[in-house]
Amino acid sequence: MSEKKMTSSRRHHLKSLMLAIAKGLLEAEAAEAEQERKRYMEEHCPALSMPDSLQELQELCKKLLQKIDVVDEERYDMESKVSKCDKEIEDLKMKVQDLKGKFKKPPLRKVRMSADAMLQALLGSKHKVNLDLRANLKQVKKEVKEEEKDSVGDWRKNIEDKAGMGGRKKMFEAEA
Repeated sequence: MSEKKMTSSRRHHLKSLMLAIAKGLLEAEAAEAEQERKRYMEEHCPALSMPDSLQELQELCKKLLQKIDVVDEERYDMESKVSKCDKEIEDLKMKVQDLKGKFKKPPLRKVRMSADAMLQALLGSKHKVNLDLRANLKQVKKEVKEEEKDSVGDWRKNIEDKAGMGGRKKMFEAEA
């Protein structure tokens, strides 16, 4: 299926319709919030009527003091709940910090242990593994040359062979 592209005029028309609908919804929501606020104020804050006589004024003051006391009690209860929660949060933070700081990684020490002991520690005492590397090696005998043994014994025998500089030693012997 090939998707048909929308023309720019159609796109602009749809966009303007969506904006108009959104504007209407926002206005309705604002009007509803204003009505809710008015209803709450009428319910909780009745209109104040100033009394004419002194006794009616005293009764009004007593009612207002009672309402102030109720509000102060609610505020105190809320503050105590908040402070209790804050203290609990601080305690939990301290516990987390203590747990993080308690466990330090100890420095590792060198342990001298043979390979057999290491394998026995890893595999347990059931499995006995003998790690003798020399047992698996092949024995090789060296052949010793007899010529080397003779030449090592007396150094004077091969002095002509060792004389360098193109036989210069023979030249000195001829003069002497």
